[in-house]
Amino acid sequence: MEKTIKELAIELTVEATEICDGIKAKSIYTNQLLRSCSSIGANSHEAKYAQSNADFINKLEIALKECYETEYWLEILYRVKSLDDSQYKSLLNKCGTIRKKLIASITTVKNKK
Repeated sequence: MEKTIKELAIELTVEATEICDGIKAKSIYTNQLLRSCSSIGANSHEAKYAQSNADFINKLEIALKECYETEYWLEILYRVKSLDDSQYKSLLNKCGTIRKKLIASITTVKNKK
């Protein structure tokens, strides 16, 4: 069975948390990463209880923005050598999968109008 956006976002957040726990002296970046990362799942979960299609789209679009922000913080941590190639690629791949699902969901709802 295909994983939901929420399930993927939880996996991403757990993996990022485990990695960030081991990164010293870069808390300004790791805190930002964990905030944006966890917000993806929170907003996509909240979208399930949206009051309208517009509210649903809005929450998923916020999750999408947070996904892009997460990719930014991953790149920063990678470039300052706090993430190795495999950690960076794994997290970036998860982000990419979530991003594609968010875009598809948003597009589907917008096209039903």
